[in-house]
Amino acid sequence: MTDIEIANSIKCENIIDIASKLNINESDIELYGNYKAKIKPRLGNKNGKLILVTAINPTPFGEGKTTVSIGLGDALNKLNKNVSIALREPSMGPVFGMKGGATGGGYSQVIPMEDINLHFTGDIHAITSANNLLSAAIDNHIFRGNELRIKKVLFKRCLDVNDRSLRDSFDITAASEVMAILTLSSDLEDLEKRLGNIIIGINEDEEFVYAKDLNIESSLTVILKDAIKPNLVQTLEHTPVFIHGGPFANIAHGCSSVIATKLALSLSDYVITEAGFGADLGAEKFFDIKCRNANIKPDCVILVATIKALKHNGNGSLDDGLCNLVAHINNLKKNNTNIVVCLNKYSDDLDEEIEVVRNCSIENGVSMEISTAYIDGGDGAINLANMVLEKLNNENDFKYLYDTNLSIKEKIEILSTNIYNANSVDYTEKANIEIDNIEQKGLSNLPICVAKTQYSLSDDKNKLGYPSNYSVTVKDIKLYNGAGFITVYLGDILTMPGLPIHPNYEDIKLVDEKIIGLS
Repeated sequence: MTDIEIANSIKCENIIDIASKLNINESDIELYGNYKAKIKPRLGNKNGKLILVTAINPTPFGEGKTTVSIGLGDALNKLNKNVSIALREPSMGPVFGMKGGATGGGYSQVIPMEDINLHFTGDIHAITSANNLLSAAIDNHIFRGNELRIKKVLFKRCLDVNDRSLRDSFDITAASEVMAILTLSSDLEDLEKRLGNIIIGINEDEEFVYAKDLNIESSLTVILKDAIKPNLVQTLEHTPVFIHGGPFANIAHGCSSVIATKLALSLSDYVITEAGFGADLGAEKFFDIKCRNANIKPDCVILVATIKALKHNGNGSLDDGLCNLVAHINNLKKNNTNIVVCLNKYSDDLDEEIEVVRNCSIENGVSMEISTAYIDGGDGAINLANMVLEKLNNENDFKYLYDTNLSIKEKIEILSTNIYNANSVDYTEKANIEIDNIEQKGLSNLPICVAKTQYSLSDDKNKLGYPSNYSVTVKDIKLYNGAGFITVYLGDILTMPGLPIHPNYEDIKLVDEKIIGLS
């Protein structure tokens, strides 16, 4: 069966019953039908263990972090543990573009998958609307006399669709600063303050102009007042799942919302969350941006690998591709000590290949376990769950990679040499000008959010495995003042993706009032 056929074969439990597993009061539930709900973020009294799922550098088809995250949650549920999962919302850009849906796969899925992959509860539409209202307000202000004397606009419109023709003036919504702000805000008051601190332009005196100068932050908050509330759904095995916020990891910070994560930790003994793409992007940003911002830390990190991705990184050779696994293990050790490698097993993986990966993991100081959750659901991740529970008995020596008070270039060079294994950093003239401008204005003491290819540790998607003896090139710098980080563009990275030759929308249809082709 296809993913959507499997999803439709399972009867959802009423979302009120799912909420009751976390002792959420009915008064805190806002229903969106019977199977999904908004939850008022009223914290419980638990202090759960946080488990982060990340991965090696992926192939263009993804390697199953979400499938592993869901399978692990279901496995812990089968072991009678009080558990919830915190994931990102899918963007309709990839859903109709190349990747398809983002709710897991096989027998390790979140449901109702059609709703989640499409409009869901309208969060991403609200983010798009708030973003574009701000753009309209900027244009209107300039048209009506430009009292703020804006000479250069720095804020783009956004759209939740892959559209290469809009690249000059649009970002995809998942890469927008408003998306980043929503996912990093602690509450409505913090949201409004951050929205007001968005830098919208530069005036004739070379000073930054802020959204709050237009007196618009309250209206933007009104648009987002429901979007800031986490969404509750369930897995195929009825484990509670919070899905909230959807920033991409290659062009944004790639983590679900702080509000959802903290809510889950206050209601559950164990919380599984994921960070987008490889650990060089998603995990690093989870540690150095989200954890720092929210004052949280992971208790265990799971590094997902697949045989096919390792072979891809070795140009067809598993032995040659193991260096990518080693690279990510080494990188994670710079932030954490509690690490588990999970091999997301495919049906054509050979036993001898699996042992090669296991031996490599052990030789590099970490344990490895297999997940077959795609085929077997929670049962396929029981051994992984037991290994994680054992690992959680150890204290995780968590630390940040850098001090935010360092200069922008010092932070970039720490990331480039410690995570990307580059030996030097080159800067374009434009990047140097932007760095000087930010530092002169006293706004440089923020974490770095690198935008680069997900397919390589480097800034070049063709440098596979464990690249070395090369330079990364910083092409541009953008201050996301409201979100609270500085975005650094390495290589040829685009914030508005295009569509592939054969987009996924060609397969998605409505037949007898049922959606098919969504996976």
